[in-house]
Amino acid sequence: MKRIAIVEDEKSIRENYADLMNKQGYQVDTYANRLTAIAAFEIRLPDLAIIDIGLGNEYEGGFTLCQALRQLSQSVPIIFLTARDNDFDTISGLRMGADDYLSKDIGLEHLMVRISALFRRIDLQQKPTDQKRILTRGLLSIDNDKMQICWTGQSLDFTVTEFWIVHALANRPGIVRNRQQLMQDARMVVDDNTITSHIKRIRKKFLCLDANFNEITALYGMGYRWDISAEANA
Repeated sequence: MKRIAIVEDEKSIRENYADLMNKQGYQVDTYANRLTAIAAFEIRLPDLAIIDIGLGNEYEGGFTLCQALRQLSQSVPIIFLTARDNDFDTISGLRMGADDYLSKDIGLEHLMVRISALFRRIDLQQKPTDQKRILTRGLLSIDNDKMQICWTGQSLDFTVTEFWIVHALANRPGIVRNRQQLMQDARMVVDDNTITSHIKRIRKKFLCLDANFNEITALYGMGYRWDISAEANA
């Protein structure tokens, strides 16, 4: 049984999430603040930590907790689940080592799908790679089983949401995918601006690895398309 830790200062929200996850077969530990959570983590690590950013009087207590948890373990998956849905906080959270960053507006069903996907990715990373399950598009390779993406042979660190967006685009190169289609493929329900923000962060991660990356094309009013450059085909 997977053990999930929920760190949320609002009791009703905390108990609602815990009840849902218990019904799904998870063992759940709940914490109202950063100090009690980190004290528990030092004794026993959870299989997954779901953390709010603002914890009581600590406006960025969740960020501090994430950093402390990452010092204890580099592999424990972390999800930020917060009302603070903006690019600055999202990028900050992901840079601190979170595996995903979700808004509290996300539906409970979608939240459970995201949790299952994270556990699935971790379990599959322990297994040998089946080369038949590798999707290759020019310099890009996607391991569907392990949910890993590589560019020019180098692994990129994507969240679950970002993985599915890249997969949706690269799976049908040259075909425009509108925002609604990307939302469906990424198993999320968000507004257009959030999709745009995800695309921006995806581009930045590729560009950090390759300054010449230009495979993702935006078509105004239509959506996005994965284009394979001449260099990638060479």
